[in-house]
Order: sequence, then C-alpha cells, then structure tokens
Amino acid sequence: MNVLVVNAGSASLKLRLVGPDDTLLAARDLDSPAGRADPGELAAALGELAGAAHGEPVAVGHRIVHGGTEFTRPVVVDEAVAGRLRALTALAPLHQPAALDALDAVRAALPEADQVACFDTAFHSRLPAAAVTYALPATWRERYGIRRYGFHGLSHAHASRRAARLTGARRIVTCHLGSGASLAAVLDGVGVDTTMGFTPLEGLVMATRSGSVDPGALLWLQTEAGVSAAELTDGLFRSSGLLGLAGTADLRAVEAGAAGGDPACALALDVYLHRLRAQIAAMTAALGGLDALVFTGGVGEGSATVRAGAAAGLGHLGVAVDPARNAAPADGTVDREIGPPEAPVRTLVLAAREDLEIARGVRDVLAGGAG
Repeated sequence: MNVLVVNAGSASLKLRLVGPDDTLLAARDLDSPAGRADPGELAAALGELAGAAHGEPVAVGHRIVHGGTEFTRPVVVDEAVAGRLRALTALAPLHQPAALDALDAVRAALPEADQVACFDTAFHSRLPAAAVTYALPATWRERYGIRRYGFHGLSHAHASRRAARLTGARRIVTCHLGSGASLAAVLDGVGVDTTMGFTPLEGLVMATRSGSVDPGALLWLQTEAGVSAAELTDGLFRSSGLLGLAGTADLRAVEAGAAGGDPACALALDVYLHRLRAQIAAMTAALGGLDALVFTGGVGEGSATVRAGAAAGLGHLGVAVDPARNAAPADGTVDREIGPPEAPVRTLVLAAREDLEIARGVRDVLAGGAG
C-alpha cells in the first residue's frame, strides 16, 4: 500500500508519500512555527499527496518521539492511544506536542485512513538492563519509571539495517547527527546501547541542547543560584549546545567561524568533536569491537569536517576516512563509503530515511506482523 509519512519537528512538518516498493512518490515540507503548520497549507498539501497516490489506498504513519515502556512497536491510533501518548509529553517537550498536533490534524483531514504511530524509542526497547538502568534509589526507578529510553530509533534502525546489507557488518555504530544527535550500538540488528536517556537531552552536544551535564551542577543552579525549574528546562533544551557555546545553533556557521579564527566557534567545534569521539568509543566498547561506523542525519551527511574530526581520534579502533572520498561526491550520491579500502572498519555516509522505516512499520502492523 501507499503510506503517507508524517514527520513533525519543532520547526517543520515533513510529508512523504511512499509507494509499495519504497519509491518516493511525492514530498512536501511545510513550515511549522512552534510546531504547528498552517491548517490551510496542510490541507492543500494533503490533497496534493493524496492525488499523487492515483486513487490507491493510503495509510498514514506518524513519527512519535516517545512511546515510553508501553509502546515498543507501531500501533494503530485511536482516542485511547492518543491520550496515552499525550501523557508522555513532559518527557519530550520539544517534539511530542508537535507530533500529536500533526496527528490530530491529519486524522481530521483523512478520517478513513488508518493512522499508525511509529516510535523513536521502540528500537531501543531491547537494550539490556545494564544499559537502561540509572544508579538511582529503587523507589525513584519503580515509582516514577526513571530509566534510559533512547531516541532517534527510526533513523538508527534504517541506518544499521542498510549498513549491514551493504557491508555484511555485525557490529555497527550509527551516528545520527542533526539538530538533535545520538549514537546507537547495534549488534546483529539489535540495539545494545545508545547515548540518549530518559529524555532526548542526554549524551552528545546538539544544536540547542546541552547533552550530558553533571547533575550536581544543575542542583547547584537551583539551590545556590536560584534558577527555577522552568529556567533550567528552557536553558538546557533551547539555549545550550552549539548555541550556548558559539552563539549560533547552525554547525555550518560554527565551522566557518572556527576556520576564520573565532575562538568561541573553535571551542564549540572542539567540544562537539570531543564528546562525539568519546561516545563512539563507548558504543564500540559496548559491542566488543567495531565493524562499521555510519554517519547519517543533516550534519552526519553534510559535514565532512565533523566526519574527519571524529575519525581523527579513533584510529586506534581501526577508523579512518579518505579525504577525497569524504568530500561530497560530484554526482550527489549520499549513500557511500568514505574510508580507505584497507581500513579495518568500514565507514559510511547514509541518507537518513526515517520515512522508509515508518512505512515499513505501518505495513507490518496493518498486516498483523511483529513490526
């Protein structure tokens, strides 16, 4: 069947119509300030995409960031499911509201179509207990469900599956690097570790998110400096990361500033790469070795500087990139190898295709499969 994929972010709404053979039939990107697209523009876009289906049945797959412990595979959305998803909003405040608003709007516009939620947390639902458990009091863990969930699972699932198909690799580290960023350690198609945790805040330095910070520093800001919980939330999610370090959330501007001698940009790039290298090494340790390293996402696909900078500190793990292969190819091909042929680890750049992973999940759940 044709699957309309709805991917709602904090600033854009991406619509993709994927055919039965995973052919991209049509695409529209809408601006969605504060996570909400203009209703008229959305209705027009849905009409165009429905027309591109040529009358064939269409199901709808929605990217939902957080599924908690309850939703570990795609699920058909009804009112009860939608309510349970809204209850998880506090765990992903940048993403969950936009996705659920888009879900409501598309359900209203296409009431006859099956609406299926596909979760970024689901791929990480099989992580071992050692990887998901925080060393916190048992009462906190049991009463409040404090644990590591992991995110970007749709991207990690597609990237690891494609890398395995292209290279035969078993031990794969996937680097989803964009405005948000996370890594996953994948063994034989199953995730064994990841860098994000209870919320999409833990781990790597991101565009506006801090990544991991000593919780003692945050407690000090509250108890000694009088910073409120609301200020902390806004600062950690919206004013930190590259923006906090360099004054811009755009890594391209950071790279240009660093090349031009701006000390704040140089520091921001160094911090970004330091954390990235350290976490790739940690994911490799979780796997007991590394067969393939994958870069995906807007930064992962677009920044030769980041890819080279990450590899420069990982030679002891067998990672290397070839400068010529690392440069963007003249034919515009995204999926490619960038390591030298003799390198022990295969290093690849792969297009982020969450739309294909969502379409796959929609077909599986509607066919009664395991997802």
